[in-house]
Amino acid sequence: MTPVLLISGSPSATSRTGRLLDHVAELLDGAVSLLHLRDLPAEPLLLGRDHPDIVAAERSVAEADVIVLATPIYKAAYTGLVKAFLDGLPQKAFAGKTVVPIATGGTQAHLLAVDYALRPVLSVLGARHVTRGLFVLDTQITPLAEELRPRLRELADEVNAVPLRAVA
Repeated sequence: MTPVLLISGSPSATSRTGRLLDHVAELLDGAVSLLHLRDLPAEPLLLGRDHPDIVAAERSVAEADVIVLATPIYKAAYTGLVKAFLDGLPQKAFAGKTVVPIATGGTQAHLLAVDYALRPVLSVLGARHVTRGLFVLDTQITPLAEELRPRLRELADEVNAVPLRAVA
């Protein structure tokens, strides 16, 4: 069982979004696992067919108490990978879970994408609590900007405070 699941919605293996999740993971207590949506097989992900990797990813979601979902913002919305993955999940896949939305982007113009694009779909999936979102400019990630550190610490403290089921 993984109480905290970090999901990266970036299609790039060298993404700043992935690096940001690495920083978040370092600040979290307890069992943390990372799911890179780019590693899932494309055809089963898009067509909703059973595939062991898709089934394992969905099981990771089901077993998590907290989901941290990070995505780069493209054209004012989350990535197609995130869309395809979330569309394939059961209707209430996030029921009883705390979900932390994180978005990265190249400009402040994408700031509201967390609230207007990502938050509604997380709520529809039944999240018990969708935390305050975090938007981070790409330029703040590599190297990690000093002004970002307290925001990441605050996010990690909020996640660390969520009551988790006992790990069997």
